[in-house]
Amino acid sequence: MQAGSDMGFFSRGKEKKMVQKSVYVINGFLDSGKSSFFSYTIAQPYFQTSGTTLLIVCEEGEVEYGEKLLKQTNTKMEVFENEEDLTPSAMMALEAKYRPERILIEYNGMWDFRKFRLPKAWRLEQQITVIDASTFSMYFTNMRSLLAEQLRGSELIMFNRCDDIDEKTLLTYKRNVKAINQQAELIFEDENGEIDMTTEEDLPFDVHKEPIVLEGINYGIWYLDAMEHPDRYVGKEIEYTGMVMHPDSFPKGFFVPGRMAMTCCANDMTFLGYACKDADDTVYPERTWVRVRARVAYEMFSEYEKEGIVLYAKSVTKTSQPEDPVVNFAG
Repeated sequence: MQAGSDMGFFSRGKEKKMVQKSVYVINGFLDSGKSSFFSYTIAQPYFQTSGTTLLIVCEEGEVEYGEKLLKQTNTKMEVFENEEDLTPSAMMALEAKYRPERILIEYNGMWDFRKFRLPKAWRLEQQITVIDASTFSMYFTNMRSLLAEQLRGSELIMFNRCDDIDEKTLLTYKRNVKAINQQAELIFEDENGEIDMTTEEDLPFDVHKEPIVLEGINYGIWYLDAMEHPDRYVGKEIEYTGMVMHPDSFPKGFFVPGRMAMTCCANDMTFLGYACKDADDTVYPERTWVRVRARVAYEMFSEYEKEGIVLYAKSVTKTSQPEDPVVNFAG
């Protein structure tokens, strides 16, 4: 496990000071590197503040927490072997026993994260998912629902053991994960440290062509890449077929032409689209399919509550539904 910045991994996804009864959850499948991650974190000076750390372990993998480390860092470890035993009342019993300043939970990747509940006295400060890149394809194919639940609320997702996996495959993994959780920070690591996954050459379209034509899944890939690398597209024109949506809170003259995307299975769909300024006064009903040509901007937009991609339409024309109306990241 590679070292992070001076503030450590727990500062990367969310700039917050740790407060009393903060809970940090790390999840992932067996032997993905969860224990190594927590062992590294606990040992760092920035994490060794006053008071007791409670470490709840829900499965024991190849890496075990050493007694010396636990003693030096004033960490108390409790192991839960059964999913039904990890209840809010059980956690409050540990609260009464140890009076911890902070809580770390190493969650079992085979347990259904939808059932995970914290006591009211504790607050989830950050959730991290660790993935063994060498086994990701197997889990994504065979246990996609369990994996998706791990990923949804994570602020930081780390792929380790990326050695001997080609960059094209890693980019596919990145898109698979970003389709499920668009906001998370993704890190890829091999034995030499963090891997830069930002090359334009790996995109399935030419970012220097005007307009950038986005057909099928390429729209979804562009949507995710534009969120992470808006500078690649600002000032350029794009063209694609999208479905019209009119969010109630949007200012007059704006709509969202986008696509439904399948991120996990047919029952797990999300709409991918950015705010778009009308080309003229024509207002198309919701779910109308349109062909959009627009200039890409990156600016403050009230409904985003921050800067983000905003499209300024050059033309919007009604069209028929495409043969592939759903962007399929799951398939």
